Amino acid sequence: MSTQTVPASGVRGTARITARGDGRGGTVLPVLDGEGQLAPRRTRSAGKGAHVTLVGAMSGPLGGDHLSVEAAAHDGARLHIGSAAATLALPGQSKAPARYDVRITVGDDAELSWLPEQLISVRDSDLRVSTRAELAGSARLVLREEQVLGRTGEEAGRLTSRLTVRRAGRLLLDQELSCGPGAPGGWDGPAVVAGHRAIGQLVVVRPESEQERPEPALLGDGVALTPLAGPAVLVTAVAPDALRVRRALDGALRTLT
Repeated sequence: MSTQTVPASGVRGTARITARGDGRGGTVLPVLDGEGQLAPRRTRSAGKGAHVTLVGAMSGPLGGDHLSVEAAAHDGARLHIGSAAATLALPGQSKAPARYDVRITVGDDAELSWLPEQLISVRDSDLRVSTRAELAGSARLVLREEQVLGRTGEEAGRLTSRLTVRRAGRLLLDQELSCGPGAPGGWDGPAVVAGHRAIGQLVVVRPESEQERPEPALLGDGVALTPLAGPAVLVTAVAPDALRVRRALDGALRTLT
């Protein structure tokens, strides 16, 4: 593991995870490496899928840092990715925003679950998050993102998060959320986070459910289910704290799968 520090623009770090089917119903990891603040580790798991945990080797991201995760589950592979702890977006010496890019690719008859811990936007931080998933026609995806606006008793930092999902080249979802100081007006109003501090999104894509798409529904206070094009569903949740968001999204996932 190596760290490259560039005084003008912060630290660069990339984690690369590649999963392939082994031809016997199992999954191998020919690529599992990281640099900078991201260290992927294979963890024991039941079943034939591969489980990987991202371990943060340093604090951050700080202002000016640029972190990336590149994860691919090729044809027939089953890959589950989580993280060891929450990610803290922190202010740094650089006034430039930090960036965190996640790039996910899922092949035919492959499954990928992206289930990291929460991202906490600390006061005076500025983080731009971009998550993009490219799926084959028979791919399966479970993708969960959770954001917490400030630590206990403090104001939020600036957080901009964009989530894009494509299946067989067709756009299923492209949404952006911006919160905190300097964000467009109304971000904390009833149409967005409604004064809550915790936000979550869950995307589930399952080809076998294409013929039985659910109707739009409220799943609870601050929790909404929205069907997307094809066999995809988006669940969004807002709540006073991260624990309630996690419970809401976990309950939705159990219902959908």
